[in-house]
Amino acid sequence: MTEQTSNTGTPRRIVVAGGGPAAHRFADAMHARGLDGWHVTVLTEEVHLPYDRVALSKALTDTGVDLTLGSASMWDHEALTLKTGERVIRINAEAKTVETAAGNSYPYDELVVATGSDAARLPLPGAEHAHVYRTLEDVWAINKAIADLTEKLGRKINAVTIGGGLLGLESAAGTGQLGATPIVVNGAPWLMNTQLDEGAGQALGRLIEAKGFEVHGGVFPSAILTDDDGQVTGVLMADDRIIPADIVIVAIGVRPRDELFRAAEGEEQVFSLGPRGGVVINDYCATEIPGIWAIGEVANFGGMCLGLVAPANTMAEIVADRLHGGDATFPGFDTATKLKLSGVDVASFGDAFAKTEHALEIVYADPARGVYQKIVTTDDAKTLLGGIFVGDASPYMSLRPLLGRELPAEPGAFLSAAGGGDAPETELPDDATLCSCNNVTAGSIRDAINGCGACEGNAPVRELGELKGCTRAGTQCGSCVPMLKKLLETELTKSGVEVSKALCEHFELSRQELFDAIRVLELTSFEEILAKYGTGAGCDICKPTIANILASQNSAYVLDAGRGTLQDTNDRALANMQKDGTYSVVPRIAGGEITPKKLGVIAAVAEKYNLYTKITGGQRIDMFGARLEQLPEIWKELVDAGFESGQAYGKSLRTVKSCVGSTWCRFGVQDSVAMAIKLELRYRGLRSPHKLKMGVSGCARECAEARGKDVGVIATADGWNLYVGGNGGATPAHAQLLAKDLDDETLVRYIDRYFMYYIRTADRLQRTARWQEELDGGIKHVEDVVVKDTLGIAADLEAAMAKHVDTYVDEWADTLKDPERLRRFRSFVNAPDQKDDSITFVPDERGQMRPATPEEKGKVLLGASIAVRSGNENEV
Repeated sequence: MTEQTSNTGTPRRIVVAGGGPAAHRFADAMHARGLDGWHVTVLTEEVHLPYDRVALSKALTDTGVDLTLGSASMWDHEALTLKTGERVIRINAEAKTVETAAGNSYPYDELVVATGSDAARLPLPGAEHAHVYRTLEDVWAINKAIADLTEKLGRKINAVTIGGGLLGLESAAGTGQLGATPIVVNGAPWLMNTQLDEGAGQALGRLIEAKGFEVHGGVFPSAILTDDDGQVTGVLMADDRIIPADIVIVAIGVRPRDELFRAAEGEEQVFSLGPRGGVVINDYCATEIPGIWAIGEVANFGGMCLGLVAPANTMAEIVADRLHGGDATFPGFDTATKLKLSGVDVASFGDAFAKTEHALEIVYADPARGVYQKIVTTDDAKTLLGGIFVGDASPYMSLRPLLGRELPAEPGAFLSAAGGGDAPETELPDDATLCSCNNVTAGSIRDAINGCGACEGNAPVRELGELKGCTRAGTQCGSCVPMLKKLLETELTKSGVEVSKALCEHFELSRQELFDAIRVLELTSFEEILAKYGTGAGCDICKPTIANILASQNSAYVLDAGRGTLQDTNDRALANMQKDGTYSVVPRIAGGEITPKKLGVIAAVAEKYNLYTKITGGQRIDMFGARLEQLPEIWKELVDAGFESGQAYGKSLRTVKSCVGSTWCRFGVQDSVAMAIKLELRYRGLRSPHKLKMGVSGCARECAEARGKDVGVIATADGWNLYVGGNGGATPAHAQLLAKDLDDETLVRYIDRYFMYYIRTADRLQRTARWQEELDGGIKHVEDVVVKDTLGIAADLEAAMAKHVDTYVDEWADTLKDPERLRRFRSFVNAPDQKDDSITFVPDERGQMRPATPEEKGKVLLGASIAVRSGNENEV
């Protein structure tokens, strides 16, 4: 062990070779422990500050994203020096110096090598024309190449990624986001074969193929083909197939950069290397030469080098601890993996392949849904050994900290996809690792919450952000944040600290409490609600929230009685504002069904007002580019033709998507179109905490993507299966099964109850998926309330929905009847007939107009529109 440094005399010199995440973590760990008596010099060959390689996929799709690790101000410390563009090329162990490619020499007392790894390359003909996926420069080059090729070829290009592991799938997903067709070539028979067994790999392949990926597995490439100019044209496979390609990315893994430890020709090999590379280290990360340490991917421990962030962080902390006189040891590699790939959840941990003698595998597989869940236990089904989850990884966070421990319930209870609901409630032991990236235990988090002495004044932590900063939990991959938040709230409640659910600074009540108070007291205006329960004048949080609550309880015109000033921009205009200040018009097309005559009306309106038209993902037609004063004119023509508002602007029901169903489709078992129209006409205009989407599929093939909706209905031979709590967006969720084989009447009754219970109890802007996750009991609680009526409120919920259905009035039809309401649709209050010509359009290359760019303004223009105002989200 290295003796702890003295705080007097000349500082001991630490040189770090490498500037990746492991090097950054070591410097940060030294900084956190105190740098008195030390000086740390980090030598990195890249020109960037150390950055997060785990998040490289973000830089692939957004070249401007900042992936810098930690705070750049850390490097301002007088005892920390970061030298960029300095690649270490040689270690002189006898002289205790390192040399760089720039010809500089740096003396050291302690040397920490964190050179990481290089992207593995293929020894194939044409391989020099392929890209790799390892550094910022690599992903920036891929981004530029895809953009250049798309423009040059004038079509969607084929991006082939060779490698079906973690890096390969991230790369392929990024190329898809950049507009290319993602194609994956994988030598193994199934994807992510290092982390997943065959069942899970096949489920993953099915899911990503449904996302638009092409997957070619079980065959290796033999050459990358190019034309005479060196432009890639395809990949030749070992079975003589040619896969068309315009760009090829090789992401088959990494190789440790251990050249500093390899003897030059004619010299004696001093350092021990692993059979597949990497310098061998002991259990406190030291090499055979005193004073030389290795951390991260270059370090070989137990015959393995591993490219995961958690063990690299642990190694960095161990070396910092040892240099400060500690006795920390490396426990071995944690191979747990969790990621979300193009909206698909994947997780693997522990003995995922059940290699332990007599291990049991408890498996739920649904190939049709692309869901696979496996828990591995000891032969008595009590002790958790590992698991794999694909398609639905919700049990992972509950199970991961219990690895090696006795499960609190029988294993099948954790298989959420099998209909078991949420994982059983678990009280994590203090020594259970909650954040594996930073090796933070539940006990450390509890200590911070209750006042551990690490924070100034021994103050207990009360906020999630403060807790993350204090403990580092949740600051790397972020997958543990939900459990971190739950543990914080649990500990605060135990301590008698009330967890604030105040709506905003003006209302101490939560949205649910405010909703109930308004409903019981039959309050109808913001002023009387503020006077009774609030303070101040209100804000942009409480005003639209209360406007939404009032609209949920009363079907009165949303802009009357002073409610117009409470609404968001889109609600005030009854339309979605666009980036150029114009608005979009979305008539309701219930269930996606429309007659040719009505299609003709939409076409005529779009032609007359020169509107850009687009079919939305929810089977409607969106018309863009309408000026504010044009909205009443456009809606007059649409309403006269029998259309009504699609409410694409409101926190309300958007669409009910449907497949063609049994009327036409030979696979359909129920009339999905008729049911979709029935549901859309029933719930139209229903204001809620967030937008609502529904889907109805006529068979198990699920063409309407019903399980990606807040409420999904899927036909069976015996009726309808009802799924709830799904959504797309930034954090997608599959809807969960609530009830099976329902007749039409029961189906509608359950949906009535579900929607009204959600509207009454959810937080502002909370999607149904997140609401269900936070309910005590999750989907089981929803089933108890909606299906079993354990709270005895079913009749009240049904009556509330019946009131909405009976009093529904189309907002645009109502607007057109009242001249006073029409007064708000003017560009200038004091000049009602004047139009604002500050926004202009130009012809688009696809035959429609679009907003002019700043450079194009002043040229030949098609039209004009209103000035830009602050706006809201468009329909997604």
